[in-house]
Amino acid sequence: MIRFEALLRQSAARDPERTALVCRHARTSYAQLDAAADQFAIALGQRAEFRNGDRCVLFAENRLETAVGIFGTLRAGGVFSVINPTTKADKLAFVLNNCEASVLVTQASLRAVALAAAASVPSLRCVVIMDGAEDDDMGWHRFMGVDSRRRPPDPAGIDIDLAMLVYTSGSTGQPKGVMMTHRNMVFAATSITSYLEMRSEDVVLSVLPLSFDYGLYQLLMCVMVGATLVLEKSFAFPQKVLPLLASEGVSVFPLVPTMAALLLQLRSFDPARAASVRTITNTAAALPPAHILKLQTLFPTARIFSMYGMTESKRCTWLPPEQLATRPDSVGIAIPGTEVWVADEAGQPLPANQIGELVVRGGHVMQGYWRNDEATAKALRPGLYPWERVLHTGDLFRMDAQGFCYFVGRKDDIIKSRGEKVSPREVENVLHALPGVVEAVVVGVPDEIQGQALKAIIVPAADAKLEANAVISHCISRLEDFMVPRLIEFRESLPKSANGKIQRTLLQAEAERRSVPGEAT
Repeated sequence: MIRFEALLRQSAARDPERTALVCRHARTSYAQLDAAADQFAIALGQRAEFRNGDRCVLFAENRLETAVGIFGTLRAGGVFSVINPTTKADKLAFVLNNCEASVLVTQASLRAVALAAAASVPSLRCVVIMDGAEDDDMGWHRFMGVDSRRRPPDPAGIDIDLAMLVYTSGSTGQPKGVMMTHRNMVFAATSITSYLEMRSEDVVLSVLPLSFDYGLYQLLMCVMVGATLVLEKSFAFPQKVLPLLASEGVSVFPLVPTMAALLLQLRSFDPARAASVRTITNTAAALPPAHILKLQTLFPTARIFSMYGMTESKRCTWLPPEQLATRPDSVGIAIPGTEVWVADEAGQPLPANQIGELVVRGGHVMQGYWRNDEATAKALRPGLYPWERVLHTGDLFRMDAQGFCYFVGRKDDIIKSRGEKVSPREVENVLHALPGVVEAVVVGVPDEIQGQALKAIIVPAADAKLEANAVISHCISRLEDFMVPRLIEFRESLPKSANGKIQRTLLQAEAERRSVPGEAT
């Protein structure tokens, strides 16, 4: 098995002049990216006395230097962690101390936050500012200005070494560092690129942050197959990003549901500009079936891959596009080379169509949470063999007789109303099918009679004239009585995380603090 940074070397050797990255209108070839990663690895050794297993934290936006830092750190035998640029100083300080980072790389606009965090991190030996002035002691140019005549470092370590830490939300309020080895990363990227049928001719447009594993793997998978990644900062202004579909000849377009919702609102979107797109992927949360149908009209030549994954195993399931018509609400089958099943509380497989926790087995399963044995023991439990640990996802699923999986909800998302268990996702799919609904979340509000009353929080389209009674009538015609929300609230937007996920737990906590009115509002 190969270490991941060697894949960059291989792609550069196969086609050195092929564009690896398009970022901020600048184009970087594979030969240039490979050479820059070498230079960064050398600089880590010379400037920061970097050793095998040391951690380098990249606190920055999507940019070339972030990609260079990722591969340069791996080439130096280290462990990288990309942190979202919206992270505040106290949380950044926690991450830096938690992983005992040796090097922090950031950008000028984040300098104040980075230095405030770094002040309380004794393990740091070096802080680098990507776009600092050339005479800045912490500047990128000064850091990278090492003896270029030196031979690039030999690959350090082996494939079972730790390669990256991806920090994800924790139940205690502090983030947890998901530990992934080179072997984990190569396995996951190989499995995903195989069913997506990715090739070197592909051009991937990604607006997802590199701090988000879905965004990070766009870079890793492109490097693996030698494809081109068009890396944008965000999807906040779709009218600036979407022209790239045509101008760059984009063939792969990864989405999350909030991006899909924005796309479906655009009246000016011309399907002709997406003629080159042959693959659309979605993960982070399931796309409502109504949105899938609309995306198929906007991207008529694209195959849509509905998928389910989590940071702890990168990707778990994928739905073959030809199954969309018959199973639009399924997130598919286990990715190649892995196994999944729906288990009871004891971890034993359940019969078809019974609800239980999804369990994942394969070479993509994390090694655990960095320095968090309690959380690791809860997520990773004994598997088929004495040495094996399988991932208990904490997500509720059912699996049909043909082995296709259906997401029901998080264990702590299930709402119990009138003695019945309600999946918010099922109700939300019905709400999304109502014309004029852009986004919708269902939460449970404390109620003396019902236990929890169902409340729908809806973002309507700008020109929609939705009324609460019409929403309720729509749900009554499509849902069992106990699943119909009786409380409706309209908002201009929903709170989202830095990765674009709707902050369901925040909305649920807010609902629990409020008293329950007697009628829809």
